[in-house]
Amino acid sequence: MSERAPQALTEKIAIITGGGKGIGRGIVDRFLAAGARVAIAQRSPLDDHLAAHDDVLAIAADLADPDVLPEVVARTVERFGGLDVVVNNAGIMFERDLDDLTLDDWQRMMALNVTTPVFLAKAALPHLRARGGGAIVNIGSTEGLFSNPGHIAYSASKGAIHGLTRAMAVDLGADGIRINAIAPGWISSDLSDTYLESFGDVETANARLLNLHPAGRIGRPTDVGDLAVFLAGDGAGFLTGETIVLDGGRTVKLSSPA
Repeated sequence: MSERAPQALTEKIAIITGGGKGIGRGIVDRFLAAGARVAIAQRSPLDDHLAAHDDVLAIAADLADPDVLPEVVARTVERFGGLDVVVNNAGIMFERDLDDLTLDDWQRMMALNVTTPVFLAKAALPHLRARGGGAIVNIGSTEGLFSNPGHIAYSASKGAIHGLTRAMAVDLGADGIRINAIAPGWISSDLSDTYLESFGDVETANARLLNLHPAGRIGRPTDVGDLAVFLAGDGAGFLTGETIVLDGGRTVKLSSPA
């Protein structure tokens, strides 16, 4: 009988920010299924299932404070013995017209959506180099390429993530560190369900939403997780500096009067 093939991320150690729910949870679930050991850093506690998992380390941290990021890395390395992958997923989104956007709003968005990924990656660098390289996966957005109304700050933050991804790939390639970004479109979550309910006629709103997607459905958190597993694994060894749109074809479909 042949030996069972190793899983895609066997022996890989990862930090995933905001991994307790939504897209982050989809990434965590797929990383664990692929054999990784995962540190989840976020402010809120994990659910009982994740918290009790042998291959999960929960790190309670206000990630908007750059001073905590070296400690997140240090605790991960102390628990698991190294670091191979960083997934910068944690972020916030709010709607503000430019007339109503305050400096505090702008700085709050940039602190978590841009500054945290930069300085978490910086804190991780010595440990990635010690392992001979590794992967950083940044979660951007289709709104880093396009935009919805009232999303000036959010679109700017995600555009920055895409630019950061390219620049880091150029600078860190010699260290064997690959950096790619995922730009998800509409991904099902409690937040998106609540947004659809705000239209009143949920059935009609959902039908119109589905019609925007050539794939015939909206995204799931595990769709993002599947792509993140690939980008973190050795099978993506020649892929770096890319932002991959994951939106079921929504942004390539032209609108029609019909």
